[in-house]
Amino acid sequence: MTYNEAIQKIDSLLVFGSRPGLDRIKKLLNLMGNPQNNLKYVHIAGTNGKGSVSNMTASVLTKAGYKTGLFTSPHITGFGERMQIDFNRISENEIINQVEKLFPLVEQLRENGDIITEFEFVTAIAFNWFSEQNCDVVVLETGLGGRFDSTNVINTPLCSVITSISLDHTSVLGDTLDKIAAEKCGIIKEGGNTVFAFQEDEVNDRVVKTVYERNNVLFNPINLPVLSSDIHGSDVTYGDLKIHLPLVGEHQVFNLSLVLCAVEALRKCELTISDEALQGGIASVKMPARFEVLSENPLFVLDGAHNPGGLKALSNAIDKYLNGKNIICVMGMLKDKDCKNSLKFLKGKIFKFITTTVRDNPRRQTAEELKDTASVYFENITAEEDYKKAVDIALELAENINNSAVLVCGSLYLASDIRFYLDKIGFLK
Repeated sequence: MTYNEAIQKIDSLLVFGSRPGLDRIKKLLNLMGNPQNNLKYVHIAGTNGKGSVSNMTASVLTKAGYKTGLFTSPHITGFGERMQIDFNRISENEIINQVEKLFPLVEQLRENGDIITEFEFVTAIAFNWFSEQNCDVVVLETGLGGRFDSTNVINTPLCSVITSISLDHTSVLGDTLDKIAAEKCGIIKEGGNTVFAFQEDEVNDRVVKTVYERNNVLFNPINLPVLSSDIHGSDVTYGDLKIHLPLVGEHQVFNLSLVLCAVEALRKCELTISDEALQGGIASVKMPARFEVLSENPLFVLDGAHNPGGLKALSNAIDKYLNGKNIICVMGMLKDKDCKNSLKFLKGKIFKFITTTVRDNPRRQTAEELKDTASVYFENITAEEDYKKAVDIALELAENINNSAVLVCGSLYLASDIRFYLDKIGFLK
């Protein structure tokens, strides 16, 4: 089997979509010998910020000398980004090895009427690989929700982290903050530790109630004083420590406060994490498509914001770091996202708005459909189905407009495609 054939095997399961529930993956993992039970975890759920919190936490643990697994989704720069150990991605040969070993079990279950989805299979691969590599700790990001997410087959983790919660995936998770918070709280297990920062009252009530019902210790972060911030990150203080955060925006400072609280919880679990490891881990973290500055001439920012909470944070970052710029925005969004309430946060901030289509995704909407929705908020708007052409148009405009900036947002899948395209044409060199 070649690497491409292995990826094709994995992708063939996409046709089965997303099916919340734990019965199927439990059957698969049982056939595998339940490798997930051999590991210790930091489990992270939330609407926004999961990826940033996961990467920061893993970076700190790696700096502290722990062999650290990291599981995130979706990938931006390649499939191997989904599962890493000490920020070394799973190799192509190892992916082949895992698929050759585990895909026959998927086919065995299918013959019995149990259909394994793509995300379930990828999660199972990650558990197996992390176990075989004897990871000390795995930072585990949920895919969708929490209670019925495939990652939620683990026993009580060292620490559960609930990040920012807002309305998203309402058709699956519920149409109120309370219902969505209840789903996210599914990762809180009996007798554990939970990190959570107070937000909306509905969310606070649900999380705090769950924490105490399941006999968890609640770790609540403090606000971090910001010494300085710019388009390359922020410097904050945490007690006597000065910490440089390379991720941009006030929302990333919020995410950092969760990570610092998680570190305190892990220290109480007898993990040795020095202040130097904490500072070094945060300072070295890198995250694609999180207000990622790909170029300064022209200024080109790639961001995966794709729901109202994410676009609100992006809007704040625009006000702070792109104020006065003629912003040329390329956006593609999936149909199941709250486009109207997301787009309103960019109203009055965009010079030229270019809608495009997120390719090869069953939930995609066309550029014209998004244009129809966006026309309520923007006047200077163009639809271009081909995301490559949309980027070409944006770059050409940036060359001819003074004080301009190109911004890509609306979908992590779109961010992945555009990042790959920019690399292919030599823009990222």
